[in-house]
Amino acid sequence: MTRHARNCTAGAVYTYHEKKKDAAASGYGTQSERVGKDSIKSFDCCSLTLQPCRNPVITKDGFLFDKEAVLEYIIRKKGEYNRKLKQYEKQLKKEEEEKKELAEAEKEANLIKFMNREKNITNDGKAQTSQASTSVSNLANGKDKQLPSFWIPSQLPDAKVSKLKKPDPTVYCPLSDKPLKMKDLIEVKWTLVNDPDDTKSLIAKENRYMCPVTHDILSNAVPCAIIRTTGHVVTMECVEKIIKKDWLHPLTGDTLKEKDIIPLQRGGTGYALTNENLNAKNERPVLQA
Repeated sequence: MTRHARNCTAGAVYTYHEKKKDAAASGYGTQSERVGKDSIKSFDCCSLTLQPCRNPVITKDGFLFDKEAVLEYIIRKKGEYNRKLKQYEKQLKKEEEEKKELAEAEKEANLIKFMNREKNITNDGKAQTSQASTSVSNLANGKDKQLPSFWIPSQLPDAKVSKLKKPDPTVYCPLSDKPLKMKDLIEVKWTLVNDPDDTKSLIAKENRYMCPVTHDILSNAVPCAIIRTTGHVVTMECVEKIIKKDWLHPLTGDTLKEKDIIPLQRGGTGYALTNENLNAKNERPVLQA
């Protein structure tokens, strides 16, 4: 008798370990891995296009969008709502027509029933009971108006008609699932890094923006916030150590409130402490035993 081992090939049973090993080697099954730093968008990129924003705007929840991209998204969602609304109205109109047809058919059936009862009354005033038709034809007793194509799935007895629900006109943010309105978006003002020695283009630069108060370089590793009244991007360190002392805008001197500070939802650094959800799943074909 052979000894049992994980790599034993003498057995007649395809073990779970062998199946799992072959699936991993041949590219089957669901692959789950941690997303690295290079697979996450930068802090100054649009959440839709994943490209650097030309006209950056931010939501109340701190998600950054390009103004052109988010406007196209809202228009597309409005178009989908109008299309679904037309289908829903068409369904309502069809239901009303069916109700009218049923009411007319019931009225006609009552009239025919009354006429048949009148015909069956005898001369002495006693009504005779009418007997039902004993025809075996599938077109008798009013069945000729029904579609006899029993092989059509929609005509089966257990077929359920899927009704459309009334569409929701609200446009939701693709990241926070909260209502998204163009009037609620806040324009963002970046402060460029003044480096005369760096002659690269803005996109090619690693250090593009800085905090206008502390002059710290902004990156995915630096928590940032947007001042809602002016749109300036500052570091959270500036907010904690400078702004929250007297609640005054460090650049304009205006009075600020807690709601005027919007934390920026940054991209990722690759560290588990900075980001919470960095696991990606890739579903591939299943290997059948």
